[in-house]
Amino acid sequence: MTSIVTNTSAANALQALRSLNSGLQQAQGRVSSGLRVESAADNAAYWSIATTMRSDNKALSAVSDALGLGAATVDTAYSAMSQAIDVMSEIKARFVAATEAGVDKTKINEELDQLKAQLRSTAQSASFSGQNWLYMNSPEDNVDRSVTSGFTREADGSVSLQSLTYNLYSDWDTPNVSFLVDDESGDAGIVTNSAYADRLGTASDWVLFNGERHQVHREMVLTDATTTDEIQEMLQVTETMTAKMTEVGSRLGSLSKGIAMQQAFASNLQDSISSGIGRLVDADMETESSKLAALQTQQQLATQSLSIANRAPQNILSLFQ
Repeated sequence: MTSIVTNTSAANALQALRSLNSGLQQAQGRVSSGLRVESAADNAAYWSIATTMRSDNKALSAVSDALGLGAATVDTAYSAMSQAIDVMSEIKARFVAATEAGVDKTKINEELDQLKAQLRSTAQSASFSGQNWLYMNSPEDNVDRSVTSGFTREADGSVSLQSLTYNLYSDWDTPNVSFLVDDESGDAGIVTNSAYADRLGTASDWVLFNGERHQVHREMVLTDATTTDEIQEMLQVTETMTAKMTEVGSRLGSLSKGIAMQQAFASNLQDSISSGIGRLVDADMETESSKLAALQTQQQLATQSLSIANRAPQNILSLFQ
């Protein structure tokens, strides 16, 4: 039945066109943004998961930055310790030379003074971003060093940070002692600590040199009166100190490797999370492009259908002509 009051065909065509326009708008949004879940309205569950994962990825990015800073700090300390070990080798060579008959020990001592100054300078300059792991100048320096290494979200939604901790000082005969020079008390520095001489049972409490504010031990100084036995003791203590420095350098190297592994893991984890987010919310561009083309065609046909339906009541006029 044809009616001039109610155009059912036009209403149906208009409803179909509205539906197509809505679908076309969604398809255009997905193609332009590249996302099939752009807001919570698209899929609340996926949007919530993706938002949380993006937040975690940003936290991991901060962890990676912290690891990079920590790696640079550790590498600086390791390089300085390696340099210090080389200097100690030169110092030992001077002590060996001093045992030769007729040698001018005061001249050798001048060389030792230069090497000692170089050793102190190496320790003082081993600083990166305000942190120095080899030089202690105040009690505040005697704290453990931590490098952020990870970020974890628990099942209950709580988050926690993991860290790699390096104990800078405890007892002298443990691997935790890593300061090279201690100008505060002397006991936390390898070359300023008399414990190495005490352990060897030498006649004097030898140190390579005293801390600037702890002038209590006998420094390794050569004069014409220095005996061969004293030089032998200096050489033994220096050898023990060098062994400790090598041990500390090994620990720093291991820590550097551990940080590098954590950096690689954090990078891989970021990639995995990004991939997971993509699977949840990214649009399939090939599919969306095909849908967009199909919807555009349907929109054109629906527009023509509405135009035809709107002309139907006008055809009734021909019945009265």
